[in-house]
Amino acid sequence: MFQQAHYLENFVQSIFDTLSLPDNAVLTLGGDGRFYNRTAIQTIIKMAAANGFSKVIVGQGGILSTPAASNVIRQYKTFGGIILSASHNPAGPDEDFGIKYNTANGGPAPEKITEAIFENSKKIQEYKIADIADIDIDTIGETLVNGFAVEVINSVTDYADLMEQMFDFSAIKALLADGFTLKFDAMHAVTGPYAKELFINRLGAPESCLMNCAVSEDFGGGHPDPNLTYAHDLVDIMYGEQAPDFGAASDGDGDRNMILGNRFFVTPSDSLALIAANAHLIPAYQAGIAGVARSMPTSGAVDLVAKKMNIDCYETPTGWKFFGNLMDAGKVTLCGEESFGTGSSHVREKDGLWAVLCWLNIIASKKDSVENIVKAHWAEYGRNVYSRHDYEAIPTEDANRVIDHIRSQFNTLPNQTFGSYTVKTCDDFSYTDPVDGSVSQLQGLRILFDDGSRIVFRLSGTGTQGATIRIYIEAFEPDVAKHHLDAQDALQEMIKIATDISNLEKLTGRTKPTVIT
Repeated sequence: MFQQAHYLENFVQSIFDTLSLPDNAVLTLGGDGRFYNRTAIQTIIKMAAANGFSKVIVGQGGILSTPAASNVIRQYKTFGGIILSASHNPAGPDEDFGIKYNTANGGPAPEKITEAIFENSKKIQEYKIADIADIDIDTIGETLVNGFAVEVINSVTDYADLMEQMFDFSAIKALLADGFTLKFDAMHAVTGPYAKELFINRLGAPESCLMNCAVSEDFGGGHPDPNLTYAHDLVDIMYGEQAPDFGAASDGDGDRNMILGNRFFVTPSDSLALIAANAHLIPAYQAGIAGVARSMPTSGAVDLVAKKMNIDCYETPTGWKFFGNLMDAGKVTLCGEESFGTGSSHVREKDGLWAVLCWLNIIASKKDSVENIVKAHWAEYGRNVYSRHDYEAIPTEDANRVIDHIRSQFNTLPNQTFGSYTVKTCDDFSYTDPVDGSVSQLQGLRILFDDGSRIVFRLSGTGTQGATIRIYIEAFEPDVAKHHLDAQDALQEMIKIATDISNLEKLTGRTKPTVIT
């Protein structure tokens, strides 16, 4: 679709038409290296010149991870940025491409801007583009064309410098030199160059610790989503006989992360809670953190940490822009989503490699294994046993029928007992932003049980075929004797309740999830 005549141009012009540019406005531009990235960059540079920008800053080779793009916007104080990515979706001529606009704070455009862009797209009649030659985006330096500038920067260095300021690289380097082994999987996507600079060049790890680190236009033909299903190459290594001490993966555009120990998986919800509980071990957060935030479907594990630390905890809709408002207002320092995204106020995007460095810093300080660190955390706070079941590529009408069926039971479900669980209440989550007062409704169906357990149902918008139904299942387990149980075993009764209430099998014909995490 993006390769259709004028499609890209109309898409970008719809963005530019929402902007009121000051004098000498600068645009940040880059992407995750997927197919069509380089072609789109040349078009956008020419359109930026015609639309009043004085300069475009481009990542070398057109490469910018999403967190690195946020850093460039903030570090160079640019007016905003265009990021070319379809996140964790597959890439290639027959796969996905995407564009998003980030504002001057480095974060995703808020809903009032994205809605204005959409309205512009429905009435656009023309686009502006300068008749200039393609720009060399592979050589660092500045090109001037009739007073318009294009500066190619080494965004890898800028990002790595930021990380080195935040973390105790000496301690991590000593950990690696002492025989601690790690494996990082870039999944043929954007974080490969960043990982090489950080782990090999600056932390002294051997080249063998990296896998799939060459950026590929089709991400090696894979699905660059760092979970137990799609990062199976790494999972096989981490659960094999010669498993390293630590494993991690990041996604297509570098904003997501998966953390593994030797034969041990860390849920993203637990990872957020554990980073918050141990943030004082990381130099950037030694003075304390202002607060934490999580998306509504993310488990309540971080809530328990915040309560003990006596700091605020915010529950937001899914979408990083909601965290950006809280961070800009100084209300939170750390935030995360159950969909393998974690971040902090150093940028306004989730940040996969930052999360990996958090773990390495914590391990270097505690001098213990991933599994022992997590189990010690559970012993102190209790375990929020958690799992997400994704049913992908469901016909949209069928998916809507499932959601409507669940919603139709909201008046009758409270006080009903299902096995050992009794429904306390149910609702369709809405959120009033404490910073700007904006209201976001219909953000997910919640069924809350009287013991604090819950089931959440959401339709996801990140797929491109049909709809994805996500079911989030959570049960709090205070008993240390049961903390060894596999999540799917521990949640077996809750999983059955979820499928019974949703009537998903009958309404969709699906008997099992596409992905379980």
